[in-house]
Amino acid sequence: MIRHRDSGFTMIELLIVVSLIVILTTMGMTQYRHSVIYAREGVLKEDLFRLRDAIDQYYADKGKYPDSLQTLVSEQYIRAVPIDPFTNSADTWQTVQAEPEPGSTSAVTGIYDVHSGSDGTSIDGMRLADK
Repeated sequence: MIRHRDSGFTMIELLIVVSLIVILTTMGMTQYRHSVIYAREGVLKEDLFRLRDAIDQYYADKGKYPDSLQTLVSEQYIRAVPIDPFTNSADTWQTVQAEPEPGSTSAVTGIYDVHSGSDGTSIDGMRLADK
């Protein structure tokens, strides 16, 4: 008498395989999310560096700070105001006005610094608006 063994996987084998796939997928998604945040932080750091450098160059050339970020574009210090990678808008940059110089009668001071307009925090726990 020949016995036929049912071919296929048992329920326990299928559960083990599915559990391993779920665990590996969860680990991969976590790494993916962190890599996206790291990439956005890198873009933000580069954008802030470029904007601050353009502000410094404008000040060195003109002897005063620009009135707005659009001034940097119109004077061709930058091609366009970059898009904040966390707010996905070029209009959310937070600008810091320069202190008036001692003895100056002009109330217009211009932009001294720029920060992200995002309310979020970075991977290292620092507020994005403080970078």
